[in-house]
Amino acid sequence: MSEINISSSFCSIPIRVGIVGTGYAAKARAEALKADEQFLGNAAPTLLVTVAGHTPEKTEAFSQNFQVQSTTSWQQLVEREDLDLVIISTINRDHGAIARAALENDKHIIVEYPLSLDPTEAESLISLAAKKNKLLHVEHIELLGGLHNAIKQSLSRIGKIFYARYVTINSKQPAPKKWTYRSSLFGFPFVGALSRLHRFTDLFGQVDAVSCQSQFWYTEVDLYKACLCTAQLRFNNDVIGEVVYGKGETFWHSENIFTLYGEEGTLIFTPQQGKLLQGEKIETIEVGARRGLFAKDMKMVIEHLLEGTPLYVTPQASLYTLKVADLTRKVKIAGKTTKVK
Repeated sequence: MSEINISSSFCSIPIRVGIVGTGYAAKARAEALKADEQFLGNAAPTLLVTVAGHTPEKTEAFSQNFQVQSTTSWQQLVEREDLDLVIISTINRDHGAIARAALENDKHIIVEYPLSLDPTEAESLISLAAKKNKLLHVEHIELLGGLHNAIKQSLSRIGKIFYARYVTINSKQPAPKKWTYRSSLFGFPFVGALSRLHRFTDLFGQVDAVSCQSQFWYTEVDLYKACLCTAQLRFNNDVIGEVVYGKGETFWHSENIFTLYGEEGTLIFTPQQGKLLQGEKIETIEVGARRGLFAKDMKMVIEHLLEGTPLYVTPQASLYTLKVADLTRKVKIAGKTTKVK
């Protein structure tokens, strides 16, 4: 994508913001924006104007909590002329449609991953944003977190890496009847939980081949109580990556561990700490906190809009990982390993 002069779009501040969604991510964004308003007053670079939620009750509660206007629907929100930036923090299925409508109404966009459940649509949206000279930022806060940065800083200590394994199992007793357990709303697990694969593509680059297995425990046609997905990625640099993602009530123990095997040592990371193993030598590695990442992402986006400072991730990088994630879905159906084209 060609260079876009985003900062020239703003002659004055504040940047007027609307949020689609009322869940955890939406609240974290709103808290970050309102904190700036309260601390900086009229000098704040942003102004949170309105919110549109899935239900009138949640939308009204959100608007009262953050003292902003409520808008009846996301369709009406993106058409408002008093907004510069739309934040999309709602169910995965709707990300692409909302992003397209917002771009067509000349809005800048922050969207929680994935940009779309369909890589072809995502690619089209990136092209539209370039044509409109608008920011399209796909959030990937895991790349800002202490865990990922501790891994990146430690890689060189174990020599040539040949195998990496990332396991995230989230036991839920009982499983919630939420949209994240509905395939039509969340997407295939590695698409909906795109950060699992994005850690790998950020660390090891281009993928050469993909294989995948999955299992679902359905209670209704479009609602499951548990899922388990495993994928193996072979990278162009010959690293083999294995990703295990599971959630729900079939699991009785939660686990979050990233293990990297190199010719000169092994790294083992949890969200709390890391360890370097080299023979009998064991060294503890500090892992920074995850708290405040939505606020950090928000600050970087605003600085990018106003000053043109670079962001930590590109929509193209997110799109590439989305294509890999969608390929895991396709090869699971086909039942064979597939080359990445």
